[in-house]
Amino acid sequence: MDDKQFYQLGSNLLQSIEVALEAADDALDLDLDVERQGGNVINIRFRDRSVIVINMQAPLHEIWVAAKSGGYHYRWAGTLATPLWLDTKTEHELLSDLSAFASSQAGQPVKIELIQS
Repeated sequence: MDDKQFYQLGSNLLQSIEVALEAADDALDLDLDVERQGGNVINIRFRDRSVIVINMQAPLHEIWVAAKSGGYHYRWAGTLATPLWLDTKTEHELLSDLSAFASSQAGQPVKIELIQS
């Protein structure tokens, strides 16, 4: 993967996360604050003041996530038809992990999926 591909895939991922969280906030009244910083970082602030940070690490072609439960690094392991980001240590899928982290910090189920193009 080159830098341009990483940027396109990462940008789509971040946009999907923002859209999913905004929809969850509207539907469940989670009182989330979803803020994009510098185009490549999303800060998600929860009612209890905890935060999840999602960051594109372009030099490494990784997506980093920091949550209450710890820090995680995800690498592209998919195709355009089947997008997939896997944790570099556990091989867990990013959006499943992120849904679990957000659910834990929000205190209720939150589902985060990619936008279907």
